[in-house]
Amino acid sequence: MFTRRRCGRADRAASVGRVTSGGEKTMVLSAHFSPETTGNAPYVGKLTAGLARRGRRVRVLSAHPHYPEWEIRDGYGQWRRRDDGDGVVVERLLHYVPGNPSNLKRLAAELSLGLRFAFARWGRPDVIVLVSPALFSSALAMLKARLLHPRVPVGVWVQDIYSVGAQETGGHEAVAAVIKRIESWLFRSADGVSVIHDRFATVVTEMLGVPRDRVEVIRNWAHVGEPATRDRATMRRSLGWRDEEIVVLHAGNMGVKQGLENVVDAARLADTSPRDVRFVLMGDGNQKDHLVEYAEGTASVEFLESVSNDDFLNVLAAADVLLVNEKVGVAEMSVPSKLTSYFTVGRPVLAATASEGATATELRSSNAGVHVAAGDPAALLGAAIALADDTDRAGELGRNGQDFAARVLDAFAAIDHHARWIGSLKRR
Repeated sequence: MFTRRRCGRADRAASVGRVTSGGEKTMVLSAHFSPETTGNAPYVGKLTAGLARRGRRVRVLSAHPHYPEWEIRDGYGQWRRRDDGDGVVVERLLHYVPGNPSNLKRLAAELSLGLRFAFARWGRPDVIVLVSPALFSSALAMLKARLLHPRVPVGVWVQDIYSVGAQETGGHEAVAAVIKRIESWLFRSADGVSVIHDRFATVVTEMLGVPRDRVEVIRNWAHVGEPATRDRATMRRSLGWRDEEIVVLHAGNMGVKQGLENVVDAARLADTSPRDVRFVLMGDGNQKDHLVEYAEGTASVEFLESVSNDDFLNVLAAADVLLVNEKVGVAEMSVPSKLTSYFTVGRPVLAATASEGATATELRSSNAGVHVAAGDPAALLGAAIALADDTDRAGELGRNGQDFAARVLDAFAAIDHHARWIGSLKRR
C-alpha cells in the first residue's frame, strides 16, 4: 500500500559563468531528492541547482521524500506534484513505500518508482542522468531511454554498488548473480558512468565489465553548508550531554549494512566501565525499531531523532568522537556520505569497519581518525575512550579532516567536474 505521514559550502556564484552548457536540457532521475537530508538526496539537490546556475535547463523526476523513515512526509503523497526551486523543475511521483522494508518490499518499491519513471512524459531532453541507488528504478528508466530516446546520451551516477552489497551482506548467491547481471547491463548501457571513489571505479570495470574510458571518478563533497555556529558547551547541555561524559555519535541511516548492534554491544560494555561513555545513534532507518528493542536495558546508549540542517553540524561538533560502523563483511559497497559531514566539523572519526574497505581507505587518506575491526565492541569502546582522553591527538585528527574536506571535498570543484562530465557525454 502507499504510506503517508501527516503531520558545505555554497557555490561561488561569481565564477559559475566559466562553465556553461548552452542551455542544454538535462533530465535527472533519482529516487531521492531534497528535502531528504541523508544518502543521495543532498548531493542530487546540490548538483542540480549547481547545473542550473551553470546554464543548464534542469528537470528532475523523483519520489516524494520518504527516506530514511520509509514514510512519506507531511504535505506530500499526491499522485504527481511539482516542486520547483533553485532554477530546477522538480516533478515528484507517488510510488509504493513499504512501512517495514524487507528486501522484497524494497525491490517492489524500486520497481514501482521505475514504472512511474517509465510512464512519465520525458519531453525531449538533450542528456539524461540516472542516479543509482535506486538500481532497479534506473534500469527501467534506461530501458525506456534506449527504446524511445535512442539518440540521447545517458550517464549513470553511482553512489552505491548493489552487486557488492548483495555479496557482502550475505545475500543468496542466485539473487546476487541476478543483481550483478542487471547492474552490469545498466552501467554498460550508459554512455558514461560517474563513481564517487577510485575503489568503485575498480569494481565497475573489473567486476561489472564497464570500459575504463567510460568511467569518471568524481568525489562527493561536504554538503552540509556553513560550519557549526552554536557554543559547544551550550549545545551539549541542550542535548542533555554532561561535560564529563564521552559522547560517541553515529549520525545517519540505521540500516542492515551499518551493523549497529555492534554499537549497542559496546554500550553494554560501557555500562560496566569505570568511564562515563554515552553512545548516541542519531537518525532513522529500517533497523531502528529492532535496535531500540535490542538495546532495551542498556543505559549507555541513546537514540536521537534527526535534526534540522541548521542544527546538524552543531550536534556533530558537540560530540567527542564521530562514529562510522559497518557490518562485518561490508568493504566495498559504499563510502558513507556521513564522512564528508564528519570531516567538516573538526572532530576525530572512529571507524569500526573492514580494514581494507573503502571507509578505512578514506580514513587513512584523510588521516582524520582511527580504525578498529568491525564487530569488535570491546575494541570500539577502548578506542573511543583513548581518543577522548588524548585531546591533543583528537584535535590534530579533527584538523586533518577539515583540511581534507577543503582540499578534496570542495563542492564547487565537484559540481564543475560533474558539469564537464555531463557535457562530454556522447551517444555511442
